[in-house]
Amino acid sequence: MSEPFDVPITDEVIRLGQFMKLANLVETGSEARPAITAGEVKVNGETELRRGRQLRVGDVVEYAGQAARVADDADFEVPW
Repeated sequence: MSEPFDVPITDEVIRLGQFMKLANLVETGSEARPAITAGEVKVNGETELRRGRQLRVGDVVEYAGQAARVADDADFEVPW
C-alpha cells in the first residue's frame, strides 16, 4: 500500500463514497458503491461495507493500492 496522501475537507465529516470521489480514488460516486459493497475498501485498516460511513479528520481510506487521509482544510498547505 502506498503512503497516504492528504485530502482536505471543509466540514467536520464526509461520507465514504463522497470522500472516495473527492480523493480521486474513483471517477464517480456510483463507482464507489460496488467497490465498497464488495469489501474492497478499508477505513483505518478495516474493511468497510457502508457507503455512508462518516469519516473524520485523520481517517485513512485504502482502495486499489492507494491510500488517502482525511485532512482539515484549515491545516492544509498547498505543496507548490
